[in-house]
Amino acid sequence: MVTMTYIEAISRGMWEEMERDRSVFLLGEDIGEYGGAFKATKGFLKHFGEDRVIDTVLSEAAIIGAATGAAIVGMRPIAEMQFADFVTCGFNQLVVNTAKTHYRWGIPVPMVVRLPTGGYIHGGPYHSASTEAWFFHVPGLKIVAPSSPYDAKGLIKAAVRDNNPVLYFEYKYLYRRIKEELPEGEYTVEIGKGKIKREGNDVVIFTYGSAVHFSLDAAEILSKEDGIETMVVDLRTLQPLDKELIVDSVKKTGKVLIVHEDTLTGGIGAEVAALISEKAFHYLDAPIKRVASLDAPVPFAPPLEEFYLPDTKKIVRALRELSNF
Repeated sequence: MVTMTYIEAISRGMWEEMERDRSVFLLGEDIGEYGGAFKATKGFLKHFGEDRVIDTVLSEAAIIGAATGAAIVGMRPIAEMQFADFVTCGFNQLVVNTAKTHYRWGIPVPMVVRLPTGGYIHGGPYHSASTEAWFFHVPGLKIVAPSSPYDAKGLIKAAVRDNNPVLYFEYKYLYRRIKEELPEGEYTVEIGKGKIKREGNDVVIFTYGSAVHFSLDAAEILSKEDGIETMVVDLRTLQPLDKELIVDSVKKTGKVLIVHEDTLTGGIGAEVAALISEKAFHYLDAPIKRVASLDAPVPFAPPLEEFYLPDTKKIVRALRELSNF
């Protein structure tokens, strides 16, 4: 076993895939000599060379377009957006071209787009957005959102090997805040499978990404102070969702809280709530509740950002309201 941070796990996963398969290569802004905005690719250029670690022009459209073309001819590119917010400049390539190529031509498009996402870093409205819901509606794209180093490594490796375009959302807040012991050997995490992070019979939280950790903290507080046992389900993959796990968890608990860092309206939590209403309505003992960010741009000032984002206190409050229903 070896202890790694979240970002080290991502880096190790990419390194292993590049060692395993010469068709895997990286492209993005400042990923070479500089090692990337968050140093996820530090040392890659020296080891793999300029042909496989490509510093690009400052154009997300060019990065995603080049990655799509490379994937079509049999390569397996990993394209980095310095911040998830900047993917807007490559939106047309990703949504119109990348996502629809298999439908149009019947050929695989095996590529990964890395998207450093989320707030809690005081980055303001242009470096802290949660953009996963923009693509959740687009057929042809897979979306993963790991919350732990183990899942971060396993999912980046699975994403590289997948024959579909995979959007890999990685949480900047978690990069160096969490560590975990990982096996040194080869492993992947299956795309499309969630994970129960905490068992409980009274209420269930469905969550992903950074919000998993706040949810686990809230569940522990409720257990110690109220004697209420909360199941915490980490969705891990957002597209496709692990529908079976979601429905089974509702059947066990009867009360549901959905937590995500993205803004409330139109978020992925709304789709999870709709799924539960369709598939498990008769097992509900209370209305479904959601905790998410406010419907506004991410504030820059730390006190405002704290007010804007979900946190442990807000989740505890929502859990107590659910439990008392």
